Amino acid sequence: MTLWFAYSTNAQQPANEIYQLKPTPKTVAWGYYDASTQPVLRIESGDTVELQSLITLSPTRLEGAGVKPNQVEQSLRDIYKEVTNKGLGGHILTGPIYIEGAESGDVLEVRIKSIKLAIPYAYNAFSPGRGSLPEDFPYARMRIIPLDQQRMMAHFADDIELPLNPFFGSMGVAPPEVSGRISAPPWIHAGNLDNKELVAGTTLYIPVHARGALFLAGDGHAGQGNGEVDITAMETSLIGTFQFFVRKDMKQRWPRAETTTDYITMGPA
Repeated sequence: MTLWFAYSTNAQQPANEIYQLKPTPKTVAWGYYDASTQPVLRIESGDTVELQSLITLSPTRLEGAGVKPNQVEQSLRDIYKEVTNKGLGGHILTGPIYIEGAESGDVLEVRIKSIKLAIPYAYNAFSPGRGSLPEDFPYARMRIIPLDQQRMMAHFADDIELPLNPFFGSMGVAPPEVSGRISAPPWIHAGNLDNKELVAGTTLYIPVHARGALFLAGDGHAGQGNGEVDITAMETSLIGTFQFFVRKDMKQRWPRAETTTDYITMGPA
């Protein structure tokens, strides 16, 4: 089975390559970032990858909440059936991607070129004792939210529509090898940032801690407020296009980002 492909965008001159990486049982890390994880794709600095992520919910729970069986991605079924090597986190992360030339002490520049919806629905859910208002919501609830990609709107309920603003909740590189597996919260390797500002058109800068950087992404969100008050956003599957550059001219200890209007710094709480 072909897991990725590359093609040149310019036949006249050598061009950076464009790859495609889809989630399969052999191309994901379930619930962790780890420097010992073997890369599933190797690229050069300047190359671009179209990466697909998966929703963070089992096929059984999706169908139980009302999603039709033919709308559950086959790759999600395969991964839930075949992947047994799991970390403590719940996110299915696509990767890791090895960027040639990246060494500990460098910075990985990640340009988020585009983000598209992969499926026409999202979900939001909470359970007793979790979230910011556990006393007010001592019960469980889940809602499947239809997504209109043409209008870029979510139909949350009758007379309630929400604008879509898709982003990846988790993007990061391998942490230092001595740290072992990291799931959450985010740290110097980035990871589960849940930063709603990291939409298409923004750039994320991440300190490199392991050879090749080992980039992963997942936890797709169709939209989110100021944080995940009930522990979830509008969770969905996304397709993101990322361009990677190894920056040996930069030194930083924590991730930071640039949008079209702002600089974003990130650090310990």
